[in-house]
Amino acid sequence: MWWQTRRFRVDLSRPQVMGIVNVTPDSFSDGGRHASSAAAMAHCEQLLGEGAHILDIGGESTRPGAQTPSIEEELSRVLPVVRHAVTLGVPVSVDTSRAEVIAAVLDAGADIINDVRALQSPGSLDVVAAHPGVGVCLMHMQGDPHSMQQAPHYANVVAEVQQFLAARLAAALKAGVPEDCITLDPGYGFGKTATHNLDLLRGQAALSALGRPLLIGWSRKRTLGEITGKPVNERVAASVAAALAGIQRGARIVRVHDVAPTVDAVKVWSAAGLIDNIP
Repeated sequence: MWWQTRRFRVDLSRPQVMGIVNVTPDSFSDGGRHASSAAAMAHCEQLLGEGAHILDIGGESTRPGAQTPSIEEELSRVLPVVRHAVTLGVPVSVDTSRAEVIAAVLDAGADIINDVRALQSPGSLDVVAAHPGVGVCLMHMQGDPHSMQQAPHYANVVAEVQQFLAARLAAALKAGVPEDCITLDPGYGFGKTATHNLDLLRGQAALSALGRPLLIGWSRKRTLGEITGKPVNERVAASVAAALAGIQRGARIVRVHDVAPTVDAVKVWSAAGLIDNIP
């Protein structure tokens, strides 16, 4: 299976590691560390040195309770970093939802739009559809970042996530987004309790029936802290374990903060033949 992006046709016969570059002052796990353009650019290069296959740049924190920046503020954060990242020889993704930001980062050369709101914001789907070949990730989220963790509820989390992703996939296809440009993300930690996340992980393989590659993000999430009792900066081992569990259940792209240990773990699994038979 392949993922078509603007400049790159990404081979998903082996899991791809997407390195996170948060250009925000308030990210839940590394807020402020890469808030300046210079620090974020340096971080892009560091992640590539650690083996990242894709860079994912974000200028809006989507942690529970996060405040939404203005469009101008989000653009001032991400545009300089995107312009640098597109010179580094790998696909560049931007984690954003707003049509104005999507249009600007695509003009700056971004390859992928990674949208936690699944292109439901006004005009966002139209902008993506107007740029042929742009890679897209459509993610499930119950509620919005301000309120999503207050009282998430599901009768059947796997079935409901699958139904939502199927509907957003159909909407993207109807708008003219090519099927091979689309990946899907079950949205671990977005409007889900620890029980929901673990139930979703156990049933994740069912989402492969939608016919598109799965991109997942477990890195440093609250559920891992609840399981291990570790604070956010001590969840590397748990994050790698969750990434491998997601790969075992069909994920082809893992979005992570800790690139080097994740890349090493995937290499070991590959050498042991534990990846070859995963659909």
